[in-house]
Amino acid sequence: MPLVPNNTRRKMLAGEVALGFGVHHLRSAAAPALAAATGHDWLFLDNEHGSFSVNEIAQLCIASLPTGVTPLVRVCANAIDEATRALDNGALGIVMPHVETAKEARRIAEAFRYPPLGRRSWGGPPAVYGFRPPAMAEAQKAINDEILTVVMIESPAAVKNAADIAAVDGIDVLFIGTSDLSSELGIAGQMGHQKLINAYATVGAACKKHGKVLGMGGVYDEENASRYVGMGARFVLTGSDHNYILMGANSRSGFFAGLPRATEASSARGKRAKS
Repeated sequence: MPLVPNNTRRKMLAGEVALGFGVHHLRSAAAPALAAATGHDWLFLDNEHGSFSVNEIAQLCIASLPTGVTPLVRVCANAIDEATRALDNGALGIVMPHVETAKEARRIAEAFRYPPLGRRSWGGPPAVYGFRPPAMAEAQKAINDEILTVVMIESPAAVKNAADIAAVDGIDVLFIGTSDLSSELGIAGQMGHQKLINAYATVGAACKKHGKVLGMGGVYDEENASRYVGMGARFVLTGSDHNYILMGANSRSGFFAGLPRATEASSARGKRAKS
């Protein structure tokens, strides 16, 4: 079986915006199919704030591969072992939170790629080859070219060091965690604040200079999301399963709650008319 391609990576290299479907509560193998059915490019399995087991992460990643939706896993900060295990079990990329320096970024990039680009350990036949890879050297080189390494920029220090982080070989995306960044800037939840606009401009310039992709997470209102996509964000998290469910359910329940009710008098008239 040929290597499953990283469609998200290809889309961003072509200059297009790749949309992410956040998964926090869903555990069904239907999750990637739902993401594909709703026009999303990548699955964002949140193992930083979610409560996934190792097995659930593996099953969701493997279920994603035939759909064309790229399975990405966010691990806890510095959890290299969690990340490489996810890669061995079907993930096509890792999102690492709270990265603030080039030194941290370099360690991450090396951990997720096989030699000579990194120090990732070979764990046997990988899921991304349908467990039937070619010779090890050939498989490792091909997988190195497909893995997406995403580091999250979530503090003023990370913004300040964005150019150095973006210069690290093997880092593909600088993904601004806007919620945490706004908190650290003292403007929690103010997604259109000038401090955040400035941060996006700084990180975006670093990405442009070093040929990396600017990412956006935590911005879901249309005005501000439009602003940051307009500033160059191409790796875009559109929301998570709980947001989608609440939005859709509130819309439908609001519709039905607002429908006019038949009164007892009108019901009685209707019965008399039929008789």
